[in-house]
Amino acid sequence: MTPDLCLICILLIPLAATGLALIHQGLGRSRSAAHAMLASLCSLAIAAIVFVLIGFSWMGFSEGLAHTFHLAGRSFDWLGAEPFFAAGLTSNLTHSLYPAFALAFGIFATGLSTLIPISAGSDRWRLASICGASALSAGIVFPLFAHWVWSNGWLAQLTQLFGLPAFTDLGGAAVLNVLGGLAALSVAWILGPRQGKYADRIATAIPGHNIVHVLFGCMLALIGWIGLDCAASILFYRITYTQVLLTVINAVLSASAGCVAAVVTTQLRYRKPDASLSANGWIAGLVAGSAACGLVSPLATILIGLIAGALVTLLVETLELHLFIDDPGGAISVHLGAGLWGLLAFGLFGPATAPRPALILAQLIGIATLLGVMFPLIHILHLLLNKLFPFRVDADGDWQGMDIRELGAGAYPEFVVHADEFVPR
Repeated sequence: MTPDLCLICILLIPLAATGLALIHQGLGRSRSAAHAMLASLCSLAIAAIVFVLIGFSWMGFSEGLAHTFHLAGRSFDWLGAEPFFAAGLTSNLTHSLYPAFALAFGIFATGLSTLIPISAGSDRWRLASICGASALSAGIVFPLFAHWVWSNGWLAQLTQLFGLPAFTDLGGAAVLNVLGGLAALSVAWILGPRQGKYADRIATAIPGHNIVHVLFGCMLALIGWIGLDCAASILFYRITYTQVLLTVINAVLSASAGCVAAVVTTQLRYRKPDASLSANGWIAGLVAGSAACGLVSPLATILIGLIAGALVTLLVETLELHLFIDDPGGAISVHLGAGLWGLLAFGLFGPATAPRPALILAQLIGIATLLGVMFPLIHILHLLLNKLFPFRVDADGDWQGMDIRELGAGAYPEFVVHADEFVPR
């Protein structure tokens, strides 16, 4: 695969971040729109710097230096051991361009992952703690799991360790989306719901302020996701040119199927299609399809997207109405729920390189690692950070809006009356 194609794909990834940022601010309240966009920009900036300084050395790359430990006669590769500050990059370039491509991809990919929890903390998560959480994700969480999956870590070595197929995540369904979704769940738990959301234990609807931005963000996200899926598949799985083309086709199909499923599901349940849930279905389709990319057929991709779109509408309702978790942008349902489904779907529909039960078991090992190892790590880091930089804005700031409280000016200064002023506190 030519380096030029890989570079073009990497350069498309920021469009996915732009799309998510627009979706997050559009699904939040108007009084926090500027704060949401600035938080997204700061998150990307912090993630890029921290990843270059620390994260890339721990993520490493295939055939690079790594830390290992021995258990029961087996050697587990668990962390990269490259020099900090990307100091070894110049010398590596004399032998291969691969480390530079991995670094460039990692900068954008980790930034995209740090954006996801901002949606769950919309309207109440302080900017300083957002930056801190982004630094922890880029410096510890993302590099650790990315090494296990993409840099020949132990999840990629299941064949040598246990005789199973390797855990597979071609486009980042696990490394980016599920990690981001787990962070979103942790943030939502720590922050608690917005004021007025659960008066008398009844969920009150707080609609997003700009659904046009949300839908436009979906279109941008599609382009960025195509770049993300193709770049990751080329870098870490060496897919062929034909598989790159199929990855593009499958990305469009998975997003389309997810959107259609969400439209039909909301039409059947609420008698009218819901625009915000349909947008979530579009992104959920992209997320679920990322695990397999160009290694499954278009028909299987459509099925994966349909299930993801229907699943996300049910998860949003369950989290909001029954578990009382306030997630304004649906990040937990979209990135965690659909991401886990996509990983399992690879075991069900992926190429039969091994017996089907073995493929499913390998994917389940990766899922168990995400839920049993990575989520506790993420939540502990967030709890410690919350002690240093409290996540939640004070009660007055919650009601005034994040724009006024943290930035001193609103995104829409000409509008002074807010529809949710009449929502009971």
